[in-house]
Amino acid sequence: MATVIIPTPLRKFTNQTAKLNVDAHTVGEVIEKITLDYPELKKHLLDSQGAVRSFVNIFSGDDDIRDLEKEKTSVDHSTIISIVPAIAGGLH
Repeated sequence: MATVIIPTPLRKFTNQTAKLNVDAHTVGEVIEKITLDYPELKKHLLDSQGAVRSFVNIFSGDDDIRDLEKEKTSVDHSTIISIVPAIAGGLH
């Protein structure tokens, strides 16, 4: 089972769960399963076409899935998937 690290801002949609274990073969399957289990998470991760939102970064280990095979990136029982939403802010 892959382990998904849920960032603090999104934990309110996963009942404050910080880590989820997901039985899947690809990052896309992982996303599908966690958004089925936690439907409120879906609108924060996926756009209306079902693609990962441009401001959400997903890492498999230390690698951004955009540099790998995107949602088709393979995962196994030792894979750590991190979801990193972009944070707006700065000085005006």
